[in-house]
Amino acid sequence: MRKITTFILAVFLISGIKAQTTYTINIDQPEQEIIRGHLDLGGSNPAGEEITVNSYYIEKDGKPFFPIIGEFHYARFDEKYWEEEVLKMKAGGINTIATYVFWNLHERKEGIFDWTGDLNLKKFLELINKHQLYAIVRVGPFCHGEMRNGGLPDWLYGRTFEVRSNAPEYLDYVDRLYGEIGKQTVGLLYKDGGPVIGIQLENEYQHSSAPWEFMYPGSKKDGTVPDREAAFSHTQITVTDGVNPWSEYGKQHMVNLKKLAKKNGLDTPIYTATGWGNATIVEKGSLPVTAGYAYPFWSDPRPSSFYLFKDIRKKPDYSPVSYNTDLYPSISAEIGPGIQVKYSRRPVVDYRSVNPLMTRIIGSGSNGIGYYMYHGGSTPVLEGKYYNEEANGIPRINYDFQAPIGQYGQVRYHFKHLRMLHLFLDAYADVLAPMKTVLPETNTGIKADNTETLRYAVRSYGNSGFLFIINFQDHIDLKNIEDVHIDIHAKNETFSFPSIGTFDVNETTSAILPFNLQLEKALIKSATVQPLTILKKTEMNYYVFHSITGIDAEINFPTDTKISKLNNARVTMVNGIRKVSSNTSGPFSFTANETSILVIPEDMAVNATKINEDLYISDALILKDTNKLQLITRETENQIHIFPAQKRDLAASSANIKKANTLHKGFDSYTVTFDEIKPDVVIEKATSRKYTLQLQSIISNLNDVFVDIDYIGDRGLAFIDGKMITDHFYHNRTWELSLKNFASELNDNQMVFVFHPMYSDYSYLKDLNEVPEFIKGKYLEIKDFKVIPEYKTVISL
Repeated sequence: MRKITTFILAVFLISGIKAQTTYTINIDQPEQEIIRGHLDLGGSNPAGEEITVNSYYIEKDGKPFFPIIGEFHYARFDEKYWEEEVLKMKAGGINTIATYVFWNLHERKEGIFDWTGDLNLKKFLELINKHQLYAIVRVGPFCHGEMRNGGLPDWLYGRTFEVRSNAPEYLDYVDRLYGEIGKQTVGLLYKDGGPVIGIQLENEYQHSSAPWEFMYPGSKKDGTVPDREAAFSHTQITVTDGVNPWSEYGKQHMVNLKKLAKKNGLDTPIYTATGWGNATIVEKGSLPVTAGYAYPFWSDPRPSSFYLFKDIRKKPDYSPVSYNTDLYPSISAEIGPGIQVKYSRRPVVDYRSVNPLMTRIIGSGSNGIGYYMYHGGSTPVLEGKYYNEEANGIPRINYDFQAPIGQYGQVRYHFKHLRMLHLFLDAYADVLAPMKTVLPETNTGIKADNTETLRYAVRSYGNSGFLFIINFQDHIDLKNIEDVHIDIHAKNETFSFPSIGTFDVNETTSAILPFNLQLEKALIKSATVQPLTILKKTEMNYYVFHSITGIDAEINFPTDTKISKLNNARVTMVNGIRKVSSNTSGPFSFTANETSILVIPEDMAVNATKINEDLYISDALILKDTNKLQLITRETENQIHIFPAQKRDLAASSANIKKANTLHKGFDSYTVTFDEIKPDVVIEKATSRKYTLQLQSIISNLNDVFVDIDYIGDRGLAFIDGKMITDHFYHNRTWELSLKNFASELNDNQMVFVFHPMYSDYSYLKDLNEVPEFIKGKYLEIKDFKVIPEYKTVISL
């Protein structure tokens, strides 16, 4: 046999034909057992809609509901602009917004609560409700979130009782806090017809703590935990040994918190508690939520395990855990699509890493995903006090987090790429959620530093399912995996990807490929394109897929399928199947058994969003605001392509809109142009490391003006009239700053930038992708200031 194999390989080499690597996986395995009625969770609203939780997924009216949760802290953003940011999150595919209630911001002086301005929780929840999203309110009392004392007020430190304990005095304070939060949520809970479907109790309880700010240079940190738990409490998320001598005490504390929440009206279908690293939950009374940070600032940079498929429900990341995993679905609350930098550590998140990370988590069996942070912000300065976690070296104001939506609402690369995934989940959650995870035999042999072997898994139910593929690993050089062929063996049939031959899996690729997927009258046997969304129109439904860069697009049907209305597509017979593929690289469409199918290239899908059951494709950001659209862009000329084509009379404010050449049959295309506006901003050098910015006139007819600062150094600080307005720790990316938030202050004042040099012995240099050549042990270079206008128009339909 060895001689035959060697001979075949030699033939391949001589002939120039590449030898394929065939991967196989057997999905003929027992289905996932689903338990119902065992959890003290669930509830209904006045319309009779019901949310329940089984052991495998959340249900809404008896059907799977897949929460896509984005963290956004209302207190870290100007309330004047909350609504636009909520619309951005909705446009990104978020269906649930999570937010912390930071106790120390609201009760800065004991007994006096502040819910005004940027602290107006009620207004924030009302906006979420207005735009038909759900909310999870993380009520603490301990939150962390890189906040001063983890969100606990300073005045608690000098008390005789211990915080995060069952001391009656402490629980009395929690009772009062929950009572005040309860007043803010009246009428906004799910039971009252509002958006709040969930309450998170505490955070990382009996796992980690934050440092009290009552410390001195050189002193050890004093954590926000009872003394008895200090020995096994961590400063950040980590794997533990699973030993908790105070487990029973902790379980009672979580039960106490839930009782106090319900006593104060915080009664929701779902209660969550962070469950990673042996953290304590309310047994059978809260959902344990999971986490995953591939670029943490609290450990040395090294390849993580978060890009390796696993059965994530049975063995969550940061195991061991304190609960019986068979009783709960796997739902994450804190997957890091970015990370905060701190003074001594500056991890740089590769934005291309986030989609593969999420694909791995879903393919591993998660039935809900949550991002921390999905939207960055700025921690407020109140009465002259900074509230970011200075003891851990967090920037005093900047909480950008390298998030999909940045500190000032900037939409980034991973916002668009995650939106593709969210569209898929929105359309196919009911199909996906009951599916078990099946891993190939090769999976156990893959380690984080192995970039040679394909990483893949299947989620299936019966003979139907999805093939999940990724080619990414953090903190390591990547390369393409060439000549891949995958066979999925089900009962009595095999599905091949591709149908014949091989494909290459490019570095950073993530893909979700269907097999035995029923679309009305048509059955897709297999496909090398990813489902994107379903457009449910009155006359018919349209099933939209997108190709994967580097992989030839094909959709395969049984031989008796009637294929018609082909546009830029052809049909061939391959191995007893009817294969539809494209003629050129652009979109292609057809009907299969009268079912309408559209396939668009990945670079179009990245710019696609679903609005009113239409598909809008544009480089610009398009937001749905009740009965109109908002278009936000930094370009003066923008294209919009809308599918399906129909008679539309579009009008735009502050811009010109006109019909353009059609992108593809079935689309309407438009061009939106703005008159160029050059903001009247003057930037001058004051000293070798200080610059001034003067706004000569108010910002008008623009949505915002950004200043993009390209420098290499240690940090930059910005001031107006001697008051620091933000700060930036250098981490290989330019510093982005919005002027909209400060326009009124800049009418009579200038902005002053102060830069500090980087030194060759700084500990964070190991995080940077590029390190400068130091001159006499230090380096500072201020390269450029770019002033970038951001345009906005309202489009009436």
